[in-house]
Amino acid sequence: MVSMVTRDSDQWYQCDKCEMLFDNEADAKTHEEHCEGDEEPSYLQ
Repeated sequence: MVSMVTRDSDQWYQCDKCEMLFDNEADAKTHEEHCEGDEEPSYLQ
């Protein structure tokens, strides 16, 4: 599942499995389809 979050007054889409942030909901959903959820995010995309 992808959640919308606000950080520093900006809207982001967060993968609920690994908590990686995306500025585009479609990118977040595509990522989540392939996410293993066992690694911490290494960067903001």
